[in-house]
Amino acid sequence: MAIHVVKADGSRAPFDINKVKATCIRAGASKVTAARIARSVLDQCYDGISTKEIYRKVLAALAFETDEPGLQHRYRLKESLMLMGPAGFAFESYVRQVLEHHDYAVEAVGVKVKGKCVEHEIDVVAVNRESSEKYMVECKYHNTPGIRTGLKESLYTHARFLDLNEASRSFDREMLVTNTNVTDEVLQYSACVGQLILSWRHPRDRGLEKMIEEKGLYPVTMLRLTRSELAAFSQAGFMIAKDLLDVQLDQFSIQTGIPLTRLSRLQEQVRQILR
Repeated sequence: MAIHVVKADGSRAPFDINKVKATCIRAGASKVTAARIARSVLDQCYDGISTKEIYRKVLAALAFETDEPGLQHRYRLKESLMLMGPAGFAFESYVRQVLEHHDYAVEAVGVKVKGKCVEHEIDVVAVNRESSEKYMVECKYHNTPGIRTGLKESLYTHARFLDLNEASRSFDREMLVTNTNVTDEVLQYSACVGQLILSWRHPRDRGLEKMIEEKGLYPVTMLRLTRSELAAFSQAGFMIAKDLLDVQLDQFSIQTGIPLTRLSRLQEQVRQILR
């Protein structure tokens, strides 16, 4: 009997074992490990299983991979990004750090700029170090699985860009950054008007997840933190997990109120993720 998967938006699609393998490999699993996990998940699947349940089964299987302990954490990247807003981590501040670790110099976050018609608050102002082009960056964050960023957000971003440049040539280009997939309409429209899209899985070889993985820029929400610990990290302005390896733990313990032994264990989690 064919197995169909129910997606977060309610649509159905045939179960694809290769997708499970690919997500495991993207998290850092070897091909052998990925194939073993995919077979294990397939054996537990049934017609009408939800993508959420498959996700849980993959996570459970990854937990038994003691030779690759960071796999389970890395597999949770998309979920971890969706946890940022409710935990008090501003997505635009995270985008700033991702851009700065790659090809951009960030000039401002949350700055107000006068357009021809109205004043706009720009999420991020960034300059490409190679081309020297100045970007107006609009950040669109979602914390609900299954939602895709649609044409409305793309149109909104372009309208802002046009109004700003009617007043003065403030920006050379526009960019829409989101933690979700985007619709086909967004890709069609953005290609037409010259809008750069940075989203989950787009561009295909340079999507947001690839930029994060390439530099190890995993958010602290990837760690197994309690609510009080998340609040402490947020108040300290601490967003990137690997930055925990560079702090003086005794001072950071005093600053956050998190016990030194707990911080040491969190450091070990980070090391496992970065392997």
